[in-house]
Amino acid sequence: MEDFSWIVPTRFVFGRGVEGKVGEWAAEGGYSKALVVYGGRHAKQSGLVDVVLSSLDAAGVGHVELGGVRPNPEVGLVRKGVALAKDAGVDLVLPIGGGSVMDCSKAIALGSLYDGDVWDLYDKPNPVPAKVALPLAAVVTIPASGSESSDSSVISNDELGLKSSCKGDFIRPKAAFMDPELTLSLPAWQTAAGITDMFAHIMERFFSATGDTCVTDGISLSLMRSIRSAAMRVMADPSDYEARADIMWAGTLAHDGLCSCGRSQDWVSHGLEHELSAAKPSVTHGAGLAVMFPAWMRYCHEGNERRFIQMGREVFGLVTTGDDDADALAAIECLQGFFCSMGMPRYLDDFGFVPGDVDAMLPTLVANKGETFGSLRRLDADDAKAIYLSAFRPDGEDRS
Repeated sequence: MEDFSWIVPTRFVFGRGVEGKVGEWAAEGGYSKALVVYGGRHAKQSGLVDVVLSSLDAAGVGHVELGGVRPNPEVGLVRKGVALAKDAGVDLVLPIGGGSVMDCSKAIALGSLYDGDVWDLYDKPNPVPAKVALPLAAVVTIPASGSESSDSSVISNDELGLKSSCKGDFIRPKAAFMDPELTLSLPAWQTAAGITDMFAHIMERFFSATGDTCVTDGISLSLMRSIRSAAMRVMADPSDYEARADIMWAGTLAHDGLCSCGRSQDWVSHGLEHELSAAKPSVTHGAGLAVMFPAWMRYCHEGNERRFIQMGREVFGLVTTGDDDADALAAIECLQGFFCSMGMPRYLDDFGFVPGDVDAMLPTLVANKGETFGSLRRLDADDAKAIYLSAFRPDGEDRS
């Protein structure tokens, strides 16, 4: 086990109707005005935004609104949010939504206490170090990113073709209001992409160069089993509250740092996916991970077979055959089969990419990750190119 430091300052308020308690919490915390951030029409039309605003009004907490956050949030709207927050004098940023809304809100919270352009804090390879941010609290509607308690924010810059992150414990939300009932109407695609994302958050820690860490590994494997079980139940019955609750809580634990304790981390697969959704913002993050994570695994499994076999045995119930290479590949195929069984794509072709697109993604990948990257296996741009190319549909395979 490696040395570690871990803090999660987030208060979790979990259960039916907790979105109506936001105002009470904000008033008790001494906050006077909130910037309420949300995505498209659903948050408004469903009445959720009004519930939260009414809660703030009842508690005497003022508010201003910023809607229109897109998937893979773009720095242009962040800049508008920063200007609004500064002009209105808000002392709390309150996202209502999923990971994109929360990441956008974190960027606004950072930019509101920075004198320059907020992109400076994300611009790779030499970002301005961020040290402070306005407090945040989140109302979670899409369990996936774990951003409601994580220390990271990822935003895109369409003009530069970059998708970059900023990290620090100071952007962990102070509170997360998590009502599984808000997720009952999620489309199957969003549910599946979220499940894939949280699975990937765990695997970025589990597959690293650290080796065995008994307690943390046990937590990681248990979470993966629980997510898989709940996924099967919710795909069969989208109205299953208990399954939705399990998924929502697991998504938080997958990315709050718990699965990192005592372990190094990898994050190559996320880096590979970020280039996809930077090039095509319509690419859903979890769907991109469903393609890139298994591709990375197949490229990196040699010499690390035991780790993959352990996942196959303990998460998917595979029986070992004694052929380590075959057993590791079988575990990887089980994982990808699980993603595909929920409707996730298998190949980069499914997003409209062609092999000729790969070279254009490599410079920004290196800008974000460095000349070499990864923990389980050190990789470079040539390795990344090989992984991308391996993720296209093989010649001759049915494309229907």
